[in-house]
Amino acid sequence: MSALLFLIFATIAVVCGISLVVRRHPVENALALIGTMASLSVLYLLLGAQFIAAAQVFVYAGAIMVLFIFVIMLLNARTEYKSHGAWMARLMGVPLLLALLGILGFVIFRAFPHSEEVRLGGFTGGTVEHVGRAIFTTYLLPFEITSILVLIAIVGAVVLAYKELD
Repeated sequence: MSALLFLIFATIAVVCGISLVVRRHPVENALALIGTMASLSVLYLLLGAQFIAAAQVFVYAGAIMVLFIFVIMLLNARTEYKSHGAWMARLMGVPLLLALLGILGFVIFRAFPHSEEVRLGGFTGGTVEHVGRAIFTTYLLPFEITSILVLIAIVGAVVLAYKELD
């Protein structure tokens, strides 16, 4: 059952990713990106990484996409015009893409000849408990330094915005 769900949501992720590249309207692109991010979060759940799945939904499919939509609406972006491109790009595009994919596949299979299969639900380190324990024990100092840097960035943004109002 979990393999079937994996195939369904992997297909949705690929279809939304292709739609993201093919569409010309920015709002449709953003919606396709939301579909990709949501299906990726389901894939993370199927692999047993609950915290990463929740972070994927809240941070990427939620906050970042709201920011993207806000910028698209703020800039009043319109549909892209179709260019007719160079004839050399049309002629050589697909064969060069296939050659690149072949070379990448060869290099990956040579670098990792005998890798383990991924088992759905086999990873047990992605729970909220494991991530929270790691953040507040092993990575406490980098976590606190990052929070201080984010605070400094927020104060800097407020100062810059205040100067622009004057």
